[in-house]
Amino acid sequence: MHSLLSGPLSTQRLTVKIAGLPASLQGKKLVQMSDFHYDGLRLTEKMLEKAIAVSNAAKPDLVVLTGDYVTTTTAPIHQLVLRLKHLQSRYGIYAILGNHDIYYRQSKAEVTAALTSIGIHVLWNQIAYPLGQELPLVGLADKYSKEFNPAPVMNQLDAATPRIVLSHNPDTAEILQAWRVDLQLSGHTHGGQINIPGIGPVGRYYKKLVRYIPSKVRRRVSFLRKDYSVLHHWEWAQGLHQLGKNQLYVNRGLGTYLPGRLFCPPEVTLITLKSG
Repeated sequence: MHSLLSGPLSTQRLTVKIAGLPASLQGKKLVQMSDFHYDGLRLTEKMLEKAIAVSNAAKPDLVVLTGDYVTTTTAPIHQLVLRLKHLQSRYGIYAILGNHDIYYRQSKAEVTAALTSIGIHVLWNQIAYPLGQELPLVGLADKYSKEFNPAPVMNQLDAATPRIVLSHNPDTAEILQAWRVDLQLSGHTHGGQINIPGIGPVGRYYKKLVRYIPSKVRRRVSFLRKDYSVLHHWEWAQGLHQLGKNQLYVNRGLGTYLPGRLFCPPEVTLITLKSG
């Protein structure tokens, strides 16, 4: 897929306040990348190379990858990891899987093994401590998986402990309001891909639009299939959202489906942590 369909890469910079953040973690920098869909069609080598360069230039303390490395077949993951091994991070690289990474029965194991082979830590309903015990990193199973069950994972943490949660689908933020989530990092939506100023992502209206679009076109455009619902909470399609005391950030991703992106560029996110 030509970059003409996605537009140039954007770098989003934000500072996130976390209540009770220890002084030792003040100013720590995270990079988030998401939704690569690396299959020779949806992400150019040039875009991927630039994204990795942007990440490395930021000299992050932590890099997090929030899912959808492939689209259907898992074969491209073995080429993708040859690129991702150039990512640099002081305290490591942590990843979760998205719905496309569990597309086939063997997908989860193959994608996990490939990422692990270059030193990326894949979290599936697990807690890690790359920044120390005072700021756990929680990685959840994808919402579409039968293994999505945050309660046993989240209940391991003391309510007084700040935490960052990686969850591919931002709709999970509704469920996660039952727990403290200082920052949830998600992807999945591609920002809606087509985002009309003053109106928002067109995916919000797909059920109304789909009846007017020929079936041949619908089959080629994922969010226009009658049986396909990308997101329930389209108001969370991209950017930072305050949900009660919890915070959600949704990355627009790197990969691009047809018919392309409009007012919704692919992104690398640079996050600075601050005590709030």
